[in-house]
Amino acid sequence: MLPVWLPDPITSDLDRALHYTLLWGLEGLVLRTVGKRADRVPHVNEPRLKRRLSEHDLPAVAADPGLFEQPAAERGAWMNDLVLLDEALAFCTRVGCSRVLVGALPGESDVAADALRRAGERAARRGCILAVRNEPGGRPTGEALAALLADIDHPAVRACWSPADALEAGEEPEVGLDALAGQIEIVTVRDGRREGGGWQPATLGEGAVGWPDVLRGLHAHGFDGPLCLDLRDASSPKDGLRAATALIQMARAAIRGNG
Repeated sequence: MLPVWLPDPITSDLDRALHYTLLWGLEGLVLRTVGKRADRVPHVNEPRLKRRLSEHDLPAVAADPGLFEQPAAERGAWMNDLVLLDEALAFCTRVGCSRVLVGALPGESDVAADALRRAGERAARRGCILAVRNEPGGRPTGEALAALLADIDHPAVRACWSPADALEAGEEPEVGLDALAGQIEIVTVRDGRREGGGWQPATLGEGAVGWPDVLRGLHAHGFDGPLCLDLRDASSPKDGLRAATALIQMARAAIRGNG
């Protein structure tokens, strides 16, 4: 399992992101905004990005261009996203990134499946994987995402699983893991607990997700892909260091079998 992170909740500055990646012992990045806050992939300074990643010997494990997040009923929106996906896939090919993270097109399942199957065909032609997120407002649980993936039925369309988002929606992590076993491409890592009908963020490893058990389960199912630290709830880089350290320790313990 590869501990990586999504930098832009902390910084969109590439040099700072690379500095923190190395300082915290992480092994790669997920790209979303790089440079100015409006610089969303693939519309970033690509030559500089490629050069700096190469200089630091760090991979971009995935890109999140913000596609397929509108309701499935909005046909014009997802048809336009299919066109934009080609540009994102070409970018990924050039920077050596094999995954594109996308939304799950909330709403009509048959329409969403058709759209994402078409997207998967485009990804496959580029040798890439489309990783579909479970998230509030879309397909919030692992079971819901697994049902969508079954409808899509394409090898280039897999899961970007967030146990915390699923737990926030009421699904226990082991249920989502069982539903998605063998289909998980990348895991989003954050922690928290349901309290008073809402969600309370927590320090990684101290919330209700039960990350040691989740990581053991992932390892038992043969998952060895990226674990992407999501610092949306962090207040400072120090929080990032603590979370990264916890993630690395828990992942190593899970692989050793004593997590």
